[in-house]
Amino acid sequence: MSDTALVIPALDEETTLPALIATVARLDPAPAEVLLVDGGSTDRTAELARDAGWRVIISQRGRGVQINTGVAAATATRVCILHADTVPPVDMVAVIESVLDDPRTALASFTPLIKGEKTRWGTTAHNWAKTWYAPLFFRPRLFFRGARLLFGDHAMFFRKADFLSVGGCDPAAKVMEEADLCIRLTELGRVRLVPRIIETSDRRIAEWGSLKANWIYLKVGLLWAMGARQRLEKHYPDVR
Repeated sequence: MSDTALVIPALDEETTLPALIATVARLDPAPAEVLLVDGGSTDRTAELARDAGWRVIISQRGRGVQINTGVAAATATRVCILHADTVPPVDMVAVIESVLDDPRTALASFTPLIKGEKTRWGTTAHNWAKTWYAPLFFRPRLFFRGARLLFGDHAMFFRKADFLSVGGCDPAAKVMEEADLCIRLTELGRVRLVPRIIETSDRRIAEWGSLKANWIYLKVGLLWAMGARQRLEKHYPDVR
């Protein structure tokens, strides 16, 4: 039996959840538990999750606090943060447990492929490169200790005990909470990008256009790296 929990922070994800529910049902092996942490949805998000047999936890809105709430509630020792618009591989749980069997790894993730009506190869490639160049430029000391910069659509995973020991995510964070977590967990071990594909929605690129989307990603990343972390979410509009 697996010892991995999937924690899904969500807000008004009624349109994306059916596909994720179907995918999670096919995972082999199955996760030990699936927790959807609802940040105050006004649609059928919580209802769909309950109907799927998932555990639903109502939380204050905000990705940082929702992730913290979900991890604290998980009973498994290993946790993966899965976004509602992401499609994991069928052996996701086995990959997570194999990677975390290495005590040198504190945090890891899958490699996202951005897809919708078409595959966004350019943004996918840039996101892959950013995993390395962002910490190299802005946190070089940590880079050479094994830091890599991962994001929510990577489906990050870690040991619950390690997450709690570093204080989890910044509860005030609504954007870039994953980057902060990467920095914190580098104190315990390396941060890895696993060469296994996970598909994630291109809905932001479809809404904004490729150039605008990449500009927004770059701007938010630079503001975070330079320490201007207050109200980053105002530069990262919601597309639901």
